[in-house]
Parts: sequence; C-alpha cells; structure tokens
Amino acid sequence: MAETSQTVSESASQADLAPSLPAYRPRYIDIGINLADPIFRGRYHGKQKHPDDLKGVVDRAIEVGCTKLIVTGSSFKSTRDALKLCREFPGTVYATAGIHPCSSSIFSRGHHKHHDESESEGEAEHTPQCDPDPTKPIQDGSDGGVCQERSERIIADLTTLINESRANNPGDLVAFGEFGLDYDRLHYCSKEVQLHSFRVQLQLAASLSPQLPLFLHSRAAHADFVRLLKEAFGEKLEKLEKGGVVHSFTGTVEEMKELMDLGLYIGINGCSFKTAENCAVVKEVALDRLMIETDGPWCEVRPSHEGWKYLVEWEKTAAAATPCGAATTQAVEPEKQKQQGKKNQKKEPEVPERFKTVKKEKWEEGAMVKGRNEPCMIERVAKIIAAIKGVSLEEVCEASWANTVKVFGLKE
Repeated sequence: MAETSQTVSESASQADLAPSLPAYRPRYIDIGINLADPIFRGRYHGKQKHPDDLKGVVDRAIEVGCTKLIVTGSSFKSTRDALKLCREFPGTVYATAGIHPCSSSIFSRGHHKHHDESESEGEAEHTPQCDPDPTKPIQDGSDGGVCQERSERIIADLTTLINESRANNPGDLVAFGEFGLDYDRLHYCSKEVQLHSFRVQLQLAASLSPQLPLFLHSRAAHADFVRLLKEAFGEKLEKLEKGGVVHSFTGTVEEMKELMDLGLYIGINGCSFKTAENCAVVKEVALDRLMIETDGPWCEVRPSHEGWKYLVEWEKTAAAATPCGAATTQAVEPEKQKQQGKKNQKKEPEVPERFKTVKKEKWEEGAMVKGRNEPCMIERVAKIIAAIKGVSLEEVCEASWANTVKVFGLKE
C-alpha cells in the first residue's frame, strides 16, 4: 500500500512539473475597416474636434490581436487614402479599391463634381452611414440617369489606379471593391445607377490579369446581386479566380447559403447581430466560409442588438471562471450598480470595457471615442459568433484567419 501511495505521489509531482500549454491568444484580421475616414484623424463633418489619433486606433487593434487591417476603398479618394495608409503602416494595413453603391452617383448625369476626389484633398469625406432612409429614395431618372461618357472615364481611371498600385506597391492592394448593390439606401444613389455601377465594375474585375478577390456589398438586393455576378463570372462563378466575400452580411439564411454554394465567403460584423433572425443566420455560416470585421466607424455591437446577450453571457461565464472576475465586471459602472442596488432590482452583468471610452469633446490620449467603432472591437464580434454557434473562440479566430489569408493572399 505504501508503494502505491509513493507511486501516486511521484506521478502527482511529475504532473506539477510538466509544462502547461500556453493560453490561446486570439488573432484577428479585420476585413472591413473604413480607416481612411477622417473621423479616425479627429475630423467630424469637416471640423477638427480632437488630435489625430489614428496610430492609437491601430495600436489598440494590435493589442487585442488584430494585427492585419484591410482598409476599405469605397471611392477614388478613400481608395487613394487607404493606399497611403499601407505605406504608413506596412505589414499591418492593406487596401481595397472600388466604388461603393452609395458612392455610385458619380456615374449619373446629375453628378456635378469630378469623380476623382483627389482634387479636393481638404474636403472631409465620410463613409456613408449604415442606417437606411426609406423616406428619401432617389427615383430612377431623377438624377439624369447614367452618363455613358462619364462612366467610361471612371472605369478607365479606376483601371489605371488599380494597375499603378499593383505595379508600384505590390501586395498593398488585396481586393477589388467595395462594390455591389444597396436598395436599403437609395437616398444616396438610384437603383438604375447602382445597377450600372455594379455591372461595369464587375466587367472590369473580370478583365484584370491576374484577377483580384472581390469585396462585395449586398443589402436588400439579393436577386439582382446574384444575377449580375453570374453574368460576369458564370452560373457557378467558375470564372471568378480568387473568390470573394460578401461583407457586413444581413440577409436571410437562404440567401447566405446560396452565396456559400457559389463559393463566396460571408463577412460578419455588429450589423449582423441586430435581430434574432440575424443571429439565426450567423449560426448557419460555415466556419470554412466565415470572415470577421468591424466596418468601423459604423456597425458597432450595441446593447439594443439581439447579439448583445451572447456577449453578456460570454463575459458572465468568463467572470465565473476567473478569480475576482465578478469584481472586474462590477467595476465598470459602480455608480450605476449602486443606483440599481437601491431599487433592489436584479442586476444583469455589465460587459467590461477593455479601453477607456470618452466623448469626442473630452478626448484624451489612449482612450476610445464614444460612438466611433474601432478595429479593436473585433474581439466582441468573434466572441458573439462563438457563443451563437456554440464553438470556441479559437475555432472562430483560426477559421476566419485562415479563410482571409487564403482569399486575400496575406502573409501569415
């Protein structure tokens, strides 16, 4: 009996001495971040509200493990600015080039500004907000319709921009887009002009040699979206050499499955968690077709979103498994805790903030700006996806990382 006890004791000692596996450190690639928006330079609606804190934004992203940022080009100016950021943050920032459906009014006769917005560098150009405005749609023809001569110049200039970037700075430009259709936001551009913009850009994308992966946008326009994709790349998109992602997906399960069947990837961000129906779609996204993003400065995950409860549950579980975790959670808003305690109401756990958040008028170095979604918040997106799908955070991170590296040709 003594020998048995000694053997057990020796085994326990050996187990104590065995090296433990390091905890998994999440890694992320934000496939859609509007980092060229002036808001990340402290400019809001053309006015400087606080110092340029773009480096802080990038540093916070890297701190949470988001080491690669694909900056969205949604117009000529934002594309040029995104390409400049690749030079400012080499190896971290990459760019896309295209014309967003909400920026496609440049194809219309009623557009009076030159399409190459680099002529007005001093003008603050913000990315379109993601919220629809169904009360003010631009009717087909009211903007003068498509101007064919203007369209030919735009496509010629876009071709030159892409080719010059690929020749002068190989590896910076990783996708064609953002482009597609958005029938939720016809107050920016009519359906007629959007369809033309998408069609001619698809033709350009198909003609590039080698092709670029596609960074696609589709809102409330699935049938036309798929039809035009098939016109350009074949019934099974067999002529699409590098694949593509439909980012910021908010469509139905059936639409999502059709896109996956065509070989496309699905980009998920805060807008993908707004409703129970949205979350049901996220649950069905195959891990080998998943990519994640923030789409900042918009599309943050909000407490009003259905997906927020999964984040609360995630943090609640983490707090229960961590010594003093409850104290960390309660420390977020102590005054609010006291007030609710006085009312003797059951307190739902808060979601702790990794970084201090302040209003832009009270900006301070190292703090996030309230209402300005940043790439560091991608960890919330990943946690919600993991909770919805009932898989580990590591599975979500590693699948989306591998998918993104593969499609966009990024270095590990």
